[in-house]
Amino acid sequence: MSFKPKMNKSKKDNDLYWYIDADGLKKYAYRHRYYDVLGKRKEKTGQGFTTETAAFRKLLEVKSTLLSGNAIQVEHENMTVGAWMDIWYESNEREWEITTQKQRKNIIRYQVKPLIGKLKLSSLDKETYKRKFITPLLKEYKPSTVRLFHRVFKVAVNAAVDAEIIPRNRFTKVIINDEELEKPNVLNIQQLNKLLETAETEETFTAYTLIRTLAFTGIRRGEALALKWKNVDLKNGTITIEGTRDRNGFRTPKTKNSYRKIDIDEPLIKLLKKYRAWSAELLLEDGEQLEKENYVFISYQTKVAYADNSIFYAFKRLSEKLGFTVKPHTLRHTHASILLYSGEDVATVAERLGNTPKVIWETYAHVIEDDKKKVTDVFAEALKNG
Repeated sequence: MSFKPKMNKSKKDNDLYWYIDADGLKKYAYRHRYYDVLGKRKEKTGQGFTTETAAFRKLLEVKSTLLSGNAIQVEHENMTVGAWMDIWYESNEREWEITTQKQRKNIIRYQVKPLIGKLKLSSLDKETYKRKFITPLLKEYKPSTVRLFHRVFKVAVNAAVDAEIIPRNRFTKVIINDEELEKPNVLNIQQLNKLLETAETEETFTAYTLIRTLAFTGIRRGEALALKWKNVDLKNGTITIEGTRDRNGFRTPKTKNSYRKIDIDEPLIKLLKKYRAWSAELLLEDGEQLEKENYVFISYQTKVAYADNSIFYAFKRLSEKLGFTVKPHTLRHTHASILLYSGEDVATVAERLGNTPKVIWETYAHVIEDDKKKVTDVFAEALKNG
């Protein structure tokens, strides 16, 4: 049988009480009745306070919150971080792309809940968040990955603010130091040429054409896999990006910046013309015509759209043969770095890659800085020779 203490009214406030707990210690509590937004009678209670002042302070906080019209905050004061993350996910998952759903579901399950899931959302402060969430994660993950976890958490907290469950987001100014910021994996010119030569001689025509397209446009792997012949204008030398495709299927880009038209050079135009003719012959073997709605990159074995895992294994084989690691995103980084180092401005590179200038600055700061040094060296050399 559980111990139920006798509540005695305090002289300080009609909603304050004192009692003797099971250990014989004097404790304090509060009990405040109010009406919610629907006019329903409710009661907010709290106990276990060691001083009357502490209990009174909490009672005043509850009353103040209710007077401000924030009954929802009072009712959800004991909601845990984990409970809110579940509510947030279930309420919004249908509005997110499937990749976003999986990413956020995993972050909630494997990072947020184990570390801070049992803490109260309303009382979680910045320092506790940093100590119990950010610091442990930095011991296990790269700073860039921890920033991703932090961004997702901030989005969830902003939703809690919008739902009036908490008054504000305390975590917007949490800074994750990145003293060991990793530079993107970039190939030098010799490595890039070696990659293209090896791909041309040892990979399928589809894999080689796809790899060369990635290298000379800087588009993302998913954007390349989503290309249809209607997106490729070989007469005017342009490729239009309006989708992405992976093992979860085709979908539209997540940001407006990703929708773009890219100029391609003459060698790539000639290669794509040759590849289009090869694809048409391949499909004709089964009595099919090459249509504008056909995906550009197809498997020579199945004659259907090139699979996401096929390109993964192609790059894996090439990395083993070359002796250095190369991935689809390596070619995107390489493309951007070459453009920046050649003097292209950040805005132009951002537009070509489907990013914002801010992302380009953050990702390729070392290249831009090297380019500044190069300009300084050229100027100094010119003065010396002059």
